[in-house]
Amino acid sequence: MLVSPMNLKEAQEAIAGGADIIDIKNPAEGGLGANFPWVIRQIKQITPKNLEVSCTLGEVGNFPGSVSLAAYGAASLDVDYIKVGLFGIKTPKEAVFLLQNVNRASKECNPKIKVAVAGYADAEKIGAIDPLLIPEIAHKAQVDVAMVDTSAKDGKNLFDHLTAGQLKKFIDLSHGLGLQAALAGSLRKQDLAKVYDLGADIAGLRGAACTNSNRVTGQITRELVAELVQVVRQKDMPSEVMRA
Repeated sequence: MLVSPMNLKEAQEAIAGGADIIDIKNPAEGGLGANFPWVIRQIKQITPKNLEVSCTLGEVGNFPGSVSLAAYGAASLDVDYIKVGLFGIKTPKEAVFLLQNVNRASKECNPKIKVAVAGYADAEKIGAIDPLLIPEIAHKAQVDVAMVDTSAKDGKNLFDHLTAGQLKKFIDLSHGLGLQAALAGSLRKQDLAKVYDLGADIAGLRGAACTNSNRVTGQITRELVAELVQVVRQKDMPSEVMRA
């Protein structure tokens, strides 16, 4: 369960609610908007050692030098993951080259860091790469996590753009190539069981953990995070435990 706070207060709530990964972003700059280094540093400092911390580099264009420099800076903050959204990348060749440089830059700074690449379920709408190509791109670039998200936060969610069959294919391709598979995109509480059953390693949420289900004006609360975590924990329980 990955929950995406945008400030220290929200991070404290996500931690208290039981999130596994604290994923720092800035929704004012898009679905994968990057936050400020000092915010990331503050949140990393208050996060328990048994939890992982992630941060986003933003929804990037085809600027391998700029993005790899940003990756080096993010890796210097001692986070466990960095995420790159391939928003302005038009071809798999461009994507692989950019990610190879991001991977090199981040791991020269922090060899243990994991790099996640996010494609978009609504890629056709924004002229981005087919999300089902992301696992192969990630594998060629030797990064660690393949993710699919949505670009537009317009009331539609991941399952409005891709079928369960397509998402299962994405997950199976990722696992077959030795990658972790992550699903996000305005996921709701009622979507989590489906995400679990599809075999995803990581479910990413923000809006569902916020008051009024609003990822921009709402605030993450520990109560909402705990409700989401409980759905996943129940799926994890053996059936005989659930019956007890």
